[in-house]
Order: sequence, then structure tokens, then C-alpha cells
Amino acid sequence: MIEIKEIMRILPHAYPFLLVDRIIEIEPGKRIVGIKNVTYNEPFFPGHFPTRPIMPGVLLVEAMAQTAGVLAFKSMPEEEQGKPVYFLGIDHVRFRKPVIPGDQLRLELEITKHRQSIWGFKGKALVEGKLVAEAELFAMLGDEK
Repeated sequence: MIEIKEIMRILPHAYPFLLVDRIIEIEPGKRIVGIKNVTYNEPFFPGHFPTRPIMPGVLLVEAMAQTAGVLAFKSMPEEEQGKPVYFLGIDHVRFRKPVIPGDQLRLELEITKHRQSIWGFKGKALVEGKLVAEAELFAMLGDEK
């Protein structure tokens, strides 16, 4: 398990843009499972939508991307850790159900491609075992530390 303090050391994101609270499973080089507890206090809910708060789909994808970033970091050789991981793109994104305050997102990602500095991931977001979003994500390892 990876707690929030270590996630904050790995990812360059900070509140309110850090969208993964805990890693509950990880197999470096293969797969990861992260958790995001969705609360009414999220800064996007007052505007999306005031009478029926729904987590924006783009933030579901971002939560998957951040979880993939932790997996990439933990899968790199130690000398490459600390280099930035940049989001390159997404394909085949589908949103299946709305995510609302009180939901707990389970973010499941697996590595589908890793060649040199390019990474590919297949991701799913689930709430109570039901698929709420899925996507293929692509990232690139930066040169600088």
C-alpha cells in the first residue's frame, strides 16, 4: 500500500488537483489499483452542477492518469525515478455512470506498452464494482530531473 504522503512525493500535483488518495495494490511493471474518495467538499462540485453534483469526466480521466503516473514511477529503474512523466493522449474514453459525492473510485490500470520513454495504459474507474469510466492513456518520460 502507498499512502498519500508518498504519492505526494511521487506526483507533482497538489491540492486541489491531486486526485488519488491511496494505492492499495501495485505490481511494478504490470498493474496498479488506486483509490479516490469523492467528497462534497471537492472544489468542482459547486459549479458542476449546483443542483446535482457530478464529478467531471475529464477529472475521472485525470485520476486514472495520476494513478498511471505512480505505476510508471514505481516501474522505472531507480536512476530514472524523479524524471517527469507527461500525459501524451487518451483514446477510447467512455463514461458509463455519474460519480457523485460519497462515492469511492477504484482506479485500475495496467501497462499495455512500454518502449523507451513511451508508456501505454488501459484504465478503468469503478464505484462499488460497477464501471463508471474507461480509457486508454499514453505518457512519455521527460529528460530532465
